[in-house]
Amino acid sequence: MAEWRTAREALLVREEAHTREGDAIAAARRRLPRVEFDGTARVVGPDGPVPFLELFQGREELVVYKHMWYDGAPHQGQCEGCTTTAWHLRDAVHLHARGVSFAVLTTGEWPEVAAYVAFMGYRQPWYSVRDAPEPVGGDMGYLTCYLRDGDRTFLTYATTGRGNERVNGSLGLLDMTPHGRGEAWEDHPAGRPAGREACWSWRTDADGAATWGPTSRPVPQWTRPGAGPVDTLGRRHGHS
Repeated sequence: MAEWRTAREALLVREEAHTREGDAIAAARRRLPRVEFDGTARVVGPDGPVPFLELFQGREELVVYKHMWYDGAPHQGQCEGCTTTAWHLRDAVHLHARGVSFAVLTTGEWPEVAAYVAFMGYRQPWYSVRDAPEPVGGDMGYLTCYLRDGDRTFLTYATTGRGNERVNGSLGLLDMTPHGRGEAWEDHPAGRPAGREACWSWRTDADGAATWGPTSRPVPQWTRPGAGPVDTLGRRHGHS
């Protein structure tokens, strides 16, 4: 225990420095230039086309996740990374309490998107931004922040790739565990289980075995409301 405490205290110095640097980066993020854009650009949701301004729901700030979309793909064929990110963003109650709205945007046609949202049991607002100009539309797979000043709208920040990890609390917890995330890029002590390709465990079969094969789905799909073991055609086992 004494050896552990000594090593833990040494690591804590690095962790605290990392936290302070993160605070400094956040301060710089708040000072990025603001880019004004047309907030009347139309997006499509459950009530049909609406101006982007409506996504603020009367609040001053808005965070969106831009979900990648594969036209015509079955539900299990949609992006596993985006599915995992959106699954961790199902509840925006604390954001709302702090004056920030949240929505998911995607380039899919609305009928396909609506079916997927119902399948996953999502309650947060989704909108199709197909053909919408940047920064409403544009590249997907991003967390993006906007500011409203009356009827004026501004882009303030966007991130992608590992920048999206901040919404996935599971990754933060896995980083604390002795085996980590189990991905190939991680530095592991000798004798510990070796990882596989990046994000390999984001898709599994019905038994929870990580796979990229034809029986795989993004992991959250196996635990969506009312889910049971299903095959790749979306039928419950034992039923037609």
